Amino acid sequence: MNKVLSYIDVGRKEGAKVAFGGKRLHEKSGGYFVEPTIFDGVTNQMKIAREEIFGPVLSVIPFKSVEDGISEGNATTYGLAAAVWTRDVAKALRAARAIRAGTVWVNAYNLFDAALPFGGFKESGFGREMGSAGLEHYTEVKSVWVDLS
Repeated sequence: MNKVLSYIDVGRKEGAKVAFGGKRLHEKSGGYFVEPTIFDGVTNQMKIAREEIFGPVLSVIPFKSVEDGISEGNATTYGLAAAVWTRDVAKALRAARAIRAGTVWVNAYNLFDAALPFGGFKESGFGREMGSAGLEHYTEVKSVWVDLS
């Protein structure tokens, strides 16, 4: 909770505007909860856009074209997951193909299937978990040739 709140403070100090949330919830009860928080006016140079917060914080970064959006989304050292929201399926698939993230949802977020691999690109995660790709970490493939002539 304190780490998430410190990111919210840094976002404010760097010039992002809290459009919603931004506070601790249930402080009197001793709960460790942070309100869902939406920042507006964020740029990719801000810490809240560059780092994985792992809390209920969303940074809104405007863009003018699909290419600009992809460029902004890829301008990070992380790539765990991304989402594309559009009615244009061809545009969504083009963006999903170009975005450097281990999972890309289209018109949805946080869907899960244990049969599919999960893991990030770049500095997000350590390879793949789940699905057949996750099993590769526990196997060693060997070839044996025997001449029986």
